[in-house]
Amino acid sequence: MCGIVGYTGSRNATEVLISSLKRLEYRGYDSAGIAVIDGGVRIHKDKGEIAIMERSLPSMRGGVGIAHTRWATCGKPSKENAHPFHDCTGKLALVHNGIIENHLALKRRLMERGHEFTSETDTEVLVHLVEEYDIGSLITAFMSALREVKGSYAVVMLVDGTDTLFAARNGNPLVIGLGVNENFVASDVTALLDYTNKVIYLLDGDVAEVSPRGVVIRDPDGNVVERRPDVITWSAEDAQKGGFEHFMLKEIFEEPEAVQNTLTGNLDSNAAGEDWYGKDLSSVRLVACGTSYHAAMIGKYVLEKVAKVPASVELASEFRYASDVREDPLVVLITQSGETADTLAAARQARRRGLSTLAITNVVGSSIAREVGDVFYTHAGPEIGVAATKTFMAQMVAIYLLAMRLGSARKTIGPDALREMRSQLMAVPNHIRQVLDQADRVGEASNMLAEARHAFYLGRNISYPVMLEGALKLKEISYVHAEGYAAGELKHGPLALIDSSTPVVAACVKDHTYEKMLSNIAEVKARDAPVIALAQEGDEDVQSLVDQVIFFPDVPPLFSPFPMTATLQLLAYAVARKKGCPIDKPRNLAKSVTVE
Repeated sequence: MCGIVGYTGSRNATEVLISSLKRLEYRGYDSAGIAVIDGGVRIHKDKGEIAIMERSLPSMRGGVGIAHTRWATCGKPSKENAHPFHDCTGKLALVHNGIIENHLALKRRLMERGHEFTSETDTEVLVHLVEEYDIGSLITAFMSALREVKGSYAVVMLVDGTDTLFAARNGNPLVIGLGVNENFVASDVTALLDYTNKVIYLLDGDVAEVSPRGVVIRDPDGNVVERRPDVITWSAEDAQKGGFEHFMLKEIFEEPEAVQNTLTGNLDSNAAGEDWYGKDLSSVRLVACGTSYHAAMIGKYVLEKVAKVPASVELASEFRYASDVREDPLVVLITQSGETADTLAAARQARRRGLSTLAITNVVGSSIAREVGDVFYTHAGPEIGVAATKTFMAQMVAIYLLAMRLGSARKTIGPDALREMRSQLMAVPNHIRQVLDQADRVGEASNMLAEARHAFYLGRNISYPVMLEGALKLKEISYVHAEGYAAGELKHGPLALIDSSTPVVAACVKDHTYEKMLSNIAEVKARDAPVIALAQEGDEDVQSLVDQVIFFPDVPPLFSPFPMTATLQLLAYAVARKKGCPIDKPRNLAKSVTVE
């Protein structure tokens, strides 16, 4: 959600911090700040973009510093609520991602002891709490303060008179970058790639002392522990726009490669969760949030058709409240970042229930990997745009592969059908390229949506969750209110909202629901709604019924989500671009949702 960067070494910390912080702008934020030790702890911060803070940045030259981009969760966006925060002495400065749930009780106690606060935030409580415990040993004071905190956090603190940064995580990601006579801390690897590709992912409960001389990591009991470094295989250049106007468009055009990379090494592998792919599996429960939830909904159709296993889909934020039932399902947790707070909580809940768990994620070393029995890594590469595109496509690939493995193990799909599925998956990258080659045609169809205030996206069967995702994309980046609906539900209420000012986007897939979808289109046309149809190449029947048609490759219905998804992403992008919206950083949204 928010961005954290810390540096200790011989370089000008200000330059390192600002450069690294800009790498995290895609995460979404409303204010920014920096603290550097330069003849004392000097703090500068402001509301708005990093560029605003940078324009008024005074000269600060020192080798130790921390910086932060904030997305408001406790206290409105303002200069006063921006990080970093200092204690009463001015000796300590601290940045924090997450939520301190008991901050009000802690704040009352500290105020009674004479502490003065300057912000509305929960974070400021923590730096005062460290000050309260500081009676000589900073690491002891830091750990003592953290023990009093309830909630989630990634924290980095600097202290005047020392070149050591103190860092800790619990529920929010934090990574240490390793250099030569210098070291780094960040909430995201992307921030560090200009300086190092060797990183240590902190685990929940870890507390680290980071200096130019090295890194010491302790567990919650204070015992020194070893954490193996990882080498990042992608570069900072991989995260750049590469000539595209927006990261989102670049990442849509990277989808064929993301799908291919996810297939490579996984298509014929039974390594992940091999023991679960047996005939005794009772059911599969797919758990996710947001875009990943729509991937899970598509997964339900695929798993039930291919593996003939009962599948259910649950929002991660609701999974923890579900009553225990007498079943032993495989719980599949889907999260792009591997740090989604609600999905992590669901994984822990499943583990407490003794259920088998498998995560589908794009980030090696992420928190979800340590919370589950097994992991299926997609290989979509870094995704910078807040609206998920290529990672959603890779998640779908992972689910299809899971269905094939389950179907093979349960003998619900024969060798010939399995080979055909394999062939169709191998063809997906080319089908997406065909859609991308016709991006201009999609743009032409965007005019009626760009002028609308409301829109409906209709689908049936496997195209229903695809249209939910299409509507979400339109909402996220163009701010046009759009609702995805199962087309059969029109008569149960939504039809009352249909008129000439309400465009309808309809998925016309030639499966057993095709004729019914044509009837639904006739219903909305009878209410004067303008209709854009997504139809397979060669479909002449639908053209006479609608205002515009966007054709996608003629693929078997089971594989239609891939070209339809690419089409809907391009459509949402075209609408947002026409409206002049901030496509890569939509308002109020963040890339990695690390608070519940």
